[in-house]
Amino acid sequence: MDIDATSTETEIRDFLTSRRARVRPEQVELPGGPGRRVPGLRRSEVALLAGVSVEYYTRLERGRLGGASAAVLDALGTALLLDDAERAHLADLARAARESPLAARRRPRPPSRVSRAMQLTLDSVTAGPAFLRNGRMDVLAENALFRALYSDLYALPERPVNLARFVFLHRDLAERFYPSWSVAADINVAILRTEAGRDPHDRALHDLVGELSTRSDEFRVRWGAHEVRHHVSGQKRFTHPVVGDLEMVYEAMEPMGQPGLNLLVYAAEPGSPTEERLRLLASWAATVDADEVPATGAPDPARPTRAPEEARRAERPRPPR
Repeated sequence: MDIDATSTETEIRDFLTSRRARVRPEQVELPGGPGRRVPGLRRSEVALLAGVSVEYYTRLERGRLGGASAAVLDALGTALLLDDAERAHLADLARAARESPLAARRRPRPPSRVSRAMQLTLDSVTAGPAFLRNGRMDVLAENALFRALYSDLYALPERPVNLARFVFLHRDLAERFYPSWSVAADINVAILRTEAGRDPHDRALHDLVGELSTRSDEFRVRWGAHEVRHHVSGQKRFTHPVVGDLEMVYEAMEPMGQPGLNLLVYAAEPGSPTEERLRLLASWAATVDADEVPATGAPDPARPTRAPEEARRAERPRPPR
């Protein structure tokens, strides 16, 4: 279902109140002390810091953000100590508040298929896993090392491959794969929340959030926190069932002319144990059957996939042919 004006106002209200509750008075050089009835800042204090009237800020916090200027949004971001991702999310919510549903539906959305040039680009990355995803965490294209890294995920029948579903709906596998499952869970929800602000009329995203909220208490609690994130660069840790622990850095970039898509490439430090284990992973991926490390897309019903438990019993790194 689409987000209507009432839902957008609710999103704005919940986001602003959650940010206001997070800021302590002493962080913004205001007097605190006992006897305060609200966590964080009062509305009047936010209004003072942003240089607007209490009445006007109250209107904004109730969801009437559509008429706010860029200067007002910037002042709110400063008053509430928002980071870059939160400022961008606030601007997205303001745009949604003033945009008609018809105009929102006409806005170009990321493609569901990738070009041959993109796939060839991913295939050319052989030193580390690389993949392209959308804001719903659907994997649209990947290289062989990414399929090998996420072999448990690709063994599942669900298509398109979705990282958020893996984290929350296949938690036994995800907890073995992610050494810090809670961090992975936080990141996935924050990316989905960011996408919900960027494209609030995405029906597939609404369906995904509804499914995860219904089936996972952990997701529902995190979704209510309204955390957002720009997933740009950092470190990742995995425990692969064949080669063991992997520690990699990653960089994410947005393909030109395709907002909403992210290309991510993982890399190991030269000479590190992870670099050697990635070579073992590549050797293993080259020796297993194609169905055991399947490419993105529907599985071939004529060639059944080996169950993950059976595969792991037989999985030992083998030298390349």
